[in-house]
Amino acid sequence: MEYFIILFRSVFFYFLITILYRIMGKREIGELSIMDFIVSLFIAELVAISIENYKESILMSLIPVVSLALIQISLSYLSIKSKRVRNILDGNPSVIIENGKVNFKEMKKQRYNIEDLLMQLRDNSVKSINDIDYAVLETSGKLSIFKKNEDSRGDYPLPLILNGEIDSTTLSKINKNVKWLNAELEKQNLKLENVFYGFYQNNNLFIIESNKIK
Repeated sequence: MEYFIILFRSVFFYFLITILYRIMGKREIGELSIMDFIVSLFIAELVAISIENYKESILMSLIPVVSLALIQISLSYLSIKSKRVRNILDGNPSVIIENGKVNFKEMKKQRYNIEDLLMQLRDNSVKSINDIDYAVLETSGKLSIFKKNEDSRGDYPLPLILNGEIDSTTLSKINKNVKWLNAELEKQNLKLENVFYGFYQNNNLFIIESNKIK
């Protein structure tokens, strides 16, 4: 009887977790945010405890597992709607190499050492830092690399507007202000709240409108 209960709980939680992760959304393991990773650890631990303590009610584990999933879904929804929430939960990407120069200040801030950088360059089949134009440390910990002369479009695109919200860091980086941005939007007969994504590249502002996203 005990073996049957353990088997039942194992199969039950297998299908339950599969369904919950389908609802929470699809992400590769390497792309999990900190919150995703923490929730995954908690769920795994709760399920393991439930299977080991098979004499206790399954509700003792079912309630917290479902609650964690609902919290994660709610936070994911909020992060889509609010840049502030998104920054708190996921953080921001960091430019580690810019115009071929290593940003040691940013590396120190992110506690990202030169060995980490060289290892990820090797993982991307890059022989030398001198071959890199831009390298961005994503919130998942993955290093996105742009090699020199690889992109004929020129400069790396800098995200300036996300879901109708201005990225003040990027705005300052390109030595522009809100007045300039509003003037550029006015030229294209656009309002800030109607911009889904806007990026700055080669001294130009490129816009994707919200009503064009389906």
